[in-house]
Amino acid sequence: MIQCGWWRGAVIYQIYPRSFYDSNNDGIGDLPGVYAQLDYIANLGVDAVWLSPFFKSPMKDYGYDISNYRQVDPVFGDVEDVKKIVAKAHSLGLKVLMDMVLCHTSDQHTWFKQSRSSKCNDKADWYIWVDPNDDGTPPNNWLSIFGGSAWEWDSHREQYYLHHFLSSQPSLNFHNSAVRQQMLDETEFWLQMGIDGFRFDAINFCFHDSLLTNNPAKCKDKRRGRGFSTDNPYAYQYHYYDNTRPENIAFIEDLRELLNQYPGAISLGEIAAEDSIETMAEYTHSNNRLHLAYNFELLTDECNASYLHQVINQVNQKITGGWPCWAIGNHDVVRVRNRWGGDKGSLAQTKLYHTLLLSLKGSACLYQGDELALPQADIEYVDLCDPYGIRFWPRFKGRDGCRTPMPWNEQLNCGFSQAKPWLPVAKGHSALAVSHQLQDGDSMLSFCKHLLSWRKNSEVMRLGEMKDLQVEGELLSFIRYDELVCILCILNLSDKPVDYKLAKNYALVEKNCFALGLYLQKGQQIKLSPYSALLVEIVATAE
Repeated sequence: MIQCGWWRGAVIYQIYPRSFYDSNNDGIGDLPGVYAQLDYIANLGVDAVWLSPFFKSPMKDYGYDISNYRQVDPVFGDVEDVKKIVAKAHSLGLKVLMDMVLCHTSDQHTWFKQSRSSKCNDKADWYIWVDPNDDGTPPNNWLSIFGGSAWEWDSHREQYYLHHFLSSQPSLNFHNSAVRQQMLDETEFWLQMGIDGFRFDAINFCFHDSLLTNNPAKCKDKRRGRGFSTDNPYAYQYHYYDNTRPENIAFIEDLRELLNQYPGAISLGEIAAEDSIETMAEYTHSNNRLHLAYNFELLTDECNASYLHQVINQVNQKITGGWPCWAIGNHDVVRVRNRWGGDKGSLAQTKLYHTLLLSLKGSACLYQGDELALPQADIEYVDLCDPYGIRFWPRFKGRDGCRTPMPWNEQLNCGFSQAKPWLPVAKGHSALAVSHQLQDGDSMLSFCKHLLSWRKNSEVMRLGEMKDLQVEGELLSFIRYDELVCILCILNLSDKPVDYKLAKNYALVEKNCFALGLYLQKGQQIKLSPYSALLVEIVATAE
């Protein structure tokens, strides 16, 4: 038996509390709603839950703008609700991770209010304040991901302050040791409450270049959207100086040292960088940095076998001293059913995508509703809440389409709430409700539970190594292995049958097999139906 931390090979279920389940019928999901549905999550067969932010917040960015790290926003409940979730989750065998946003606060945080009040106070240097150029312009060319300059003029101090996202999300100054210690203290507050770890939002954005060097321009054919679209001016620069700075490593090591004081507590970092895979490797390559990290390379529109082969191969080659984590969906991107499957993304395709996710070497994040194969909701402009979408409408419609209420049954508002939901319930989601899918053995939910169960009972699929990654047309194949077992993984990403030739010195052990769709074996030839997968044990034979 391989001995390792619980997080290796774990499947982490992401909950966006605002849209999960509304317990008090005010139209907004809350922490008691999460508590009420923990049995559902445990029955899926996942290992942990990750709760998107529930901190006190003015909700300009729906919780990712924090005004108090130690308080729960009343719309979600209170600290006692967090304690109840942790206790019940642990009784069900689930770990609890929470989203921690370290790189910035809300402009309503008392720290920022004090910082902006004058140039001479205890918090004056807690944020990044810079004098204007002689002509009044910002100090350099850095841009905000959410549009426009990353610098906002403040009339109180007659200086600019830095913000990587909304102007109401001022960036903390991590060059200040007091700030670094304070953020460690905020993290420890929740560790002392029994939280099992954190998903660290935009973890590579903590430090900036203290010399404020301009970012170089990026030519059009080099622009790639990773967490933003290529028509966003943010894509026009190489972001060498405003994030992913070398000083960040020492702070990550401080975070890990803190977590090590709480047995079993882990760190999962979100990485969006110029070379996200290289940064993942750097941030996880030793046992004194992040336990896990994921990037946006599988959260893009590309999904052909060649692209997947390229990304998986790079991760396998570069992350040699750490452990990878994979995600194909979250609260920031179009739901995978449509992002990879197109407007008419099918159930078969969605099942295949999740088979891939749960077959790769590493841990995995599963976003709420993807286990139901929910399609992206089409939100009218008048109903938009996401400031990112409002800014870049209509070419980029924002993130609300993947954040609509979870459909629990076919009653009013799909059982999410008796009140008008904060976002409209998506058309067509009622037919995909949990109550309906639980009764259907062919549903996406039934499929996910089966796949998760098979994976959990297979040590090699959770913890094994990976080799022989191959691509031929739209056929992707690889082997997961340990000292005892080899599992051949074949995935047909096309809408046509394909043939796979098994090496002549191998045979299938079909009693240890997970199949999606149909396959037919004739000698060493295996024919797979469209959008199908075969995960099967193989053994060497005498030639």
